[in-house]
Order: sequence, then C-alpha cells, then structure tokens
Amino acid sequence: MASDEVRNEAAQALLEAESTGKPVPPLTETYEGLTLDDAYAIQLAQVRTRLDRGERVRGHKVGLTSLAMQRMLGVDQPDFGHLWESMFHLEHAAIPASTWIAPRVEPEIAFVLKRPLAGPGVTLAEVVAAVDYVVPALEIIDSRIEDWRIGLLDTVADNASSGGVVLGSKPTRLEDVDLRLVGCVLRNRGVVQASGTGAAVLGSSISSLVWLANTVGRWGTVLEAGHVILPGSVTAAIPVAPGDTVTAQFGGPLGGVTARFTA
Repeated sequence: MASDEVRNEAAQALLEAESTGKPVPPLTETYEGLTLDDAYAIQLAQVRTRLDRGERVRGHKVGLTSLAMQRMLGVDQPDFGHLWESMFHLEHAAIPASTWIAPRVEPEIAFVLKRPLAGPGVTLAEVVAAVDYVVPALEIIDSRIEDWRIGLLDTVADNASSGGVVLGSKPTRLEDVDLRLVGCVLRNRGVVQASGTGAAVLGSSISSLVWLANTVGRWGTVLEAGHVILPGSVTAAIPVAPGDTVTAQFGGPLGGVTARFTA
C-alpha cells in the first residue's frame, strides 16, 4: 500500500497532465506496489482538490462494464469515476477536440436521478424508483496516461478515464424502454463505426447503476438527485479528431445524440 505522500504526488501529476495536455507514464511504472485502494485514493485526492477549487460534481460514470474489457485488463468488476460540471457539452454545439489529449467516444444510455441513492445495501427496486428518466448520451473518454497504456489501477486513479459528456435532448421514462434489448448504431461522419445493445452493459445498464450506488457508498459517496449516471458503453469506443461528427442512434423511443468536434 502506498503512503499518503505517494498518493498525493500521483494525484497532482494527473491533475497537471489534464491542465497542460501533457500525459504522464503509467502510474504503475512510476510507483511500485500500487493497490486498487491506492488507485481510488488517488482519484479521490483529485476530487478533494477540485472541490476546494469550487468545482462541482454533477454525476458519476461506470467503466469496464463489458466482459471483453474486463478480460483484457484481467478484472472481474467495473470501475467508477466522477463527472464534473465542466465536462458537460451541449448537443450539436462545436466542441474543441483539443480539450483532451487523446479523445475517444462511446455511446451510452444515461440515467438522471430524481432521488438520492446511498449504498451499500441499495436494491434493484430502490434504483428503479430513484431514476427520473434516461437519455441517449455520448461519453468522451480520455487518458492522462501516455498512449492509453492503462491497466486497471491506472484508469481508476485517472478518474476512470473520464473526459466529457454530451446528452441527448429527448428524455424517456424507464418503463418505456427495454434497457437490455435496445440497440445502438454509432456513426462518425455518417459512416457506421460500431453497433451493440444494452445487454453489453452487465446484462442491463440498470445493473450497472445498482453496482455503482453500492460501490461508491463504501467510500462515503452518495449519488445525488439530479445527477447524471453513465452506466457503461454499448459499443467499443472510437477515436475522434477535429472535423468529426459522431452520432449514436438508439432504437425505440430513445432516439439519437450527436457531438460535433472542431479544431
């Protein structure tokens, strides 16, 4: 287990990488013996710094929800990160691609909560009752680690590779959509890049929300009313560059969401 000094040093290195756009080597290469507890402590040290600056948490994200990603990183559970107010971008508005180091985009079905969820011990029924509505979303992921050379500990420490969020403008009630079966087609500049279904997210993205509420609860964190929750991608992520226009079109009543990236 790392010392508080090492944890704080790693947290400041990641914050500086984000502000300067200059990524750092994998933390697991720089600091030997890091544990999963260390990685979350490094993430939460950054949270404290950003809160002290006056920034506001507007939600959370879940990553590593697909079996393929879990197998690739040799883990058997997802991870989580924080969504900051500054991460949210309007649909169709011009988004400077230079905001991030090496951005990638993935489609998700985002939850918006109408009441808080405080774990551990949160049940599926309580989660369903706490959801106000769902919207299609594009998550922009980024890595402050050089060349995306990440393992589980690196991505956890790096706020689960969070970067940005674009939400669709059409809210849908939970009872009006089958989260397991809804399909999605991801396009960039009109060309199909990937497709998938909601079942790619732990069988159903509502299961991801249950996991998140109970996991962050062990760290003393509450999912607040009004918060946006990104439960995990339904397809593989795709890289984006200036001039790209990415659209995720979901089946049924969900509709689509578009992000436009500029120089």
